[in-house]
Amino acid sequence: MGKQLRSSWNVLRRMPVIAVALSVSFAAVSPAAAQSFTDRFKSLFGGKSDAPAEPKPAPAPGQPAEDDLDCPQVTVRAGASTYAVGASGKPAVGNEIRFQASITKMARECSRSSAGITARIGIQGRVIAGPAGAPASVEVPLRIAVVQGGVGEKVIASKAYRTMVDMTEGGSVPFTFVVEDMSYPVPSAATADSYIFYVGFDPQALSPEPKGRGKKK
Repeated sequence: MGKQLRSSWNVLRRMPVIAVALSVSFAAVSPAAAQSFTDRFKSLFGGKSDAPAEPKPAPAPGQPAEDDLDCPQVTVRAGASTYAVGASGKPAVGNEIRFQASITKMARECSRSSAGITARIGIQGRVIAGPAGAPASVEVPLRIAVVQGGVGEKVIASKAYRTMVDMTEGGSVPFTFVVEDMSYPVPSAATADSYIFYVGFDPQALSPEPKGRGKKK
């Protein structure tokens, strides 16, 4: 088992990051719910859904399509594309690495209403077991943010998330995660082009929320 984990880790270090196939288990949901999720996910990542897509209304003459107008590009935040965890009390380097997660593919879809813009953002990634051996399940911390770029970058909205990855199937496991609740106000026409979605790993998302201070008596 140890030789197999070391072999998987050595292959990871030699090979470039590649997009991974979608792998989702629907054992705990009804067939109807599973089909609905499958359709949404295929649509989000550009695949073909089994159900016919509803046509979108054509934009008014001289106006850009809604996707181009309202949906910023999505990219990985610099320095947050990988997440490594070392053996207890040791740094995540070399043979002390228990596992390392990476983001391989992203997609986004936006809808606009009177309340603002709601984005669905999908992330595909992979977790590789390290030489020190990965646990049976891995908790992956993620953060997604809407940012107005330019001089003096401004965070419009930011949320932390966690997802569990089952490592019992092998030393290299794909994971998927879809956020459907990222909402923010409609930007002005002058600033809309500077908006961007950032995704990345955020270890602070695993920290417990700070407790509020009690009232003084």
